[in-house]
Amino acid sequence: MSATAARSRWLALGVISAGTLMIILDGSVVSVALPVIQGDLGFSAAGLSWVVNAYLIASGSLLLLSGRLGDLIGRKRMLLAGTAVFTAASLLAGVAGSPAVLIAARFAQGIGSAMAAAVSLGILVTLFPEPGQRAGAFAVFSFTGAAGASIGQVVGGVLTESLNWHWIFFINLPIGLAVLAIAAVVLPADRGLGLAAGADVAGAVLVTAGLVLGIYAVVEVDQRGWTSAATLGSAGLAAALLVGFVVRQATATTPLMPLRLFRSRNVSGANAAQILMIAALFSFQILVALYLQKVLGYGAARTGLAMLPAAVAIGAVSLGVSARLAGRYGQRNVLLAGLVLLIGVLGLLTRVPVHAHYVTDLLPVMLLAGGFGLALPALTALGMSGAGDADAGLASGLFNTTQQVGMAAGVAVLSTLAARRTGDLLAQGAGQSAALTGGYHLAFAVGAALLVAALLVTVATLRQPGRVAAPRRDEAAPATVSRQRTSGTSAVDATVTSRPTTR
Repeated sequence: MSATAARSRWLALGVISAGTLMIILDGSVVSVALPVIQGDLGFSAAGLSWVVNAYLIASGSLLLLSGRLGDLIGRKRMLLAGTAVFTAASLLAGVAGSPAVLIAARFAQGIGSAMAAAVSLGILVTLFPEPGQRAGAFAVFSFTGAAGASIGQVVGGVLTESLNWHWIFFINLPIGLAVLAIAAVVLPADRGLGLAAGADVAGAVLVTAGLVLGIYAVVEVDQRGWTSAATLGSAGLAAALLVGFVVRQATATTPLMPLRLFRSRNVSGANAAQILMIAALFSFQILVALYLQKVLGYGAARTGLAMLPAAVAIGAVSLGVSARLAGRYGQRNVLLAGLVLLIGVLGLLTRVPVHAHYVTDLLPVMLLAGGFGLALPALTALGMSGAGDADAGLASGLFNTTQQVGMAAGVAVLSTLAARRTGDLLAQGAGQSAALTGGYHLAFAVGAALLVAALLVTVATLRQPGRVAAPRRDEAAPATVSRQRTSGTSAVDATVTSRPTTR
C-alpha cells in the first residue's frame, strides 16, 4: 500500500472518531449539567429524566435499522446524513428556551446519533481488512467510546461552570461541521446494495417499534417500578413485536436483517457478552460520579477531573498495547484478561468507604479501569469478525444496539437496586452518606456479577480463529495523526473490498 493511501485511511479513521467522540461527549456533558438545566428551564423531577431518555429511545431503537440502511444506500451517505442531523439538533438544543424544545432536540440528536454510529464499525471492517491493521483501528475506536464519557464529564463541568449549559450543545457545532467537510472528501464513496436487496418495510416497523417500547420500558423503571402495569405492558408488547420481527426475517424474501448473521458464534456471543459488560460498566461511569458528588461532596468540574485518570488509563492501554497483545495472544485471551481486571475494579468499589481518600481508595480503581482498553477493542473485533462486506453495516448497527440496550438496562437495574438499598439503610437509622455508600456497594457487587457472567459467555461461545498479526511499523498511523488519536477514530481506502479474515 502506498504511503498516500495509508495516510488517507488513518485520516478517515481520525474523522470518524472525531464524529463518534462528539456524540459520546454529548451524553456525558449533559449528565453533568442536568441540575443547572432543571433550574433554568423549570423542569419537573420526572420531566428532567426525559432530557436523557428521549435521546436513549431514539438512538437505541434506530441503530439496527440505520445499520441495514447503510448497507443498502451506502455507509458514507448514512454517516454524513447522521452527522448533519446531530449537528443541527445540537444547535436547536443550545437555543432551547423551554423543556419541550429541549426534549425534541434531544430526540433529534438521538436520531442523528443512530444514523452515524450504526455504520462506523461497518466502514472500519471494509477499510481495514488486515487483522493487524483492524486491531489498531478498533483500539482507537474503542478508546473513543470508553474514555469519551470521562472526558465529557470534565468538559461538561468546565463549560457549565465557566459559561452556561447552552455551550455543552454549541460545542458540537464546529466539530460537526469539520467532520462533515473532511469526511465528504476522505471517506470512499460506496453505492450500497440497493433498497431492493432488503426493503422490508414490515420488518423495519416491527423492529423499530419493538425497540422503542423495550427501551421505554427500561428507562421508565425509575418512575414506574418493575412491576407496574405500564412497565410490564410495554415490555410484553415489545417482546411480542421483536418475536414477530424474527419470524418475519425468517420468511421474508428480502429480509431487513438476514438471520444468517447469527450463525456466527462470535457475532452472537460478542453481542451477548457486550450487553452484560456495558450494563456493569455503565454503573462505574454513573454511580462513581454520584458517589463523588453526593458522598464526598465534589463539584461537577472536580468530579470530572477525578474520573480523568480512568480515561488516561483506558487510552494508554487501548492505543498503546491492546493491538500488540492481540497479535501475540489473540483477541479472545485479551478480552478475558480485560474482563478479569474489570471484575477487580468493581470488586474494589464494593469496599470503598464513606470517608474515602482519593489517592489511596479511588485512584487505584481509576487506573485498573484501563482493563476496558483491553476488553472493548477485543470484543469489537470478535463481534465484527463474522460479518461479510454485505452485512458489515448491519453487524455494526447490531453491535451498537446491544451497547445501547446494555447502557439503558444497567442504569435502570443498578440505580434501582442502589436506591432501594439506600432506602432500607435509612429506615434502619443509617446516616445519609453511609446509606448512599451502602446502596452503591450493592450496585457495584451486582455489576461485578454481570462481568463474571460476561466472562463465562466469552469462554463458552467466543472463538479465536487465528492469531492477529501485530501492526508493522510501516502500517502504523503517521505521527501527526497519532498525536490526534485522543480525539479521533476511523479509516479509508476506496479500493478495499475483501472480506474479514476471521469467522
